[in-house]
Amino acid sequence: MNKPSELFYQSKYAESLSLEGIYLLGFGFDGTACFRKGTAFGPDGLREVSDGIESYSPYLDRDTSDVPLFDLGNLPVGESDDIEQNWWKGVNAFRDLVQDTNLEEKKIKLLTIGGEHSISYAPIVEMLQTYDDLVILHLDAHADLRDGYEGHQYSHASIIRRTLDHMSTEQDLIQYGIRSGTKEEFQWMKDNGTLCKSRSEFLAKVEAISSDRPIYLTLDLDYFDPSFLPGTGTPEAGGEDFHSFISLVKILIKKNLVGADVVELSPPIDSTGNSSVFAAKVVRELILAMENLNE
Repeated sequence: MNKPSELFYQSKYAESLSLEGIYLLGFGFDGTACFRKGTAFGPDGLREVSDGIESYSPYLDRDTSDVPLFDLGNLPVGESDDIEQNWWKGVNAFRDLVQDTNLEEKKIKLLTIGGEHSISYAPIVEMLQTYDDLVILHLDAHADLRDGYEGHQYSHASIIRRTLDHMSTEQDLIQYGIRSGTKEEFQWMKDNGTLCKSRSEFLAKVEAISSDRPIYLTLDLDYFDPSFLPGTGTPEAGGEDFHSFISLVKILIKKNLVGADVVELSPPIDSTGNSSVFAAKVVRELILAMENLNE
């Protein structure tokens, strides 16, 4: 793993999962992105702006300086002409990292930073295997339910479909923010009751989750409206704003948020740097929500 150029919110650099706490991990893969690329630079883009952002959240009245926070740097990603081989290199490196660690017993939580949405496969599968009754919250502009896209079975457009391959009947999927996809994808969500059609419905569903039930959040930043966050590969009009996200975080802080990933930040697309700052503040709030001080 490569040592990051910047430390994230006063985090300590770590080479392994050894101590109780929250671990940041970059997975800068951008191989199957089909519209605008640049998410390979997402992890370091977040780190580069992090020193200019306060560690204190006025929304949650908490500070990341009080959190046992470690930065594992970035997973190695292949650089060959074989896109899936490059992706598998990162996935296998993730598996090697966690294989001898019981995340639940050691009270270790992972926050993975992408990279395109396909990188979420590795941490989600690990969470599904660790927590038998896991609830996956999927915030996105896109359904990501295609069974492969443009020749790639593990495409960014297929991440939730691939997740379903590993889910049991005791585990649940809740989706919100989705406003783009095929007719078949929307029919699947309707038939299976996974898609919330309003913010109030979504927040109510999350509120109703038992406080001890494990929750994993996979957040594609195109969930937000591109007027707020244009630096993403496949923007879609009609998205959410930061304050609606804070409404969710204020619920999650009372729950058992065991892990998360934040994906699809493409710093090169937004030369102002505003998208990176926006994304970094999202990550700050998730770090604080994962550190459940009420336990």
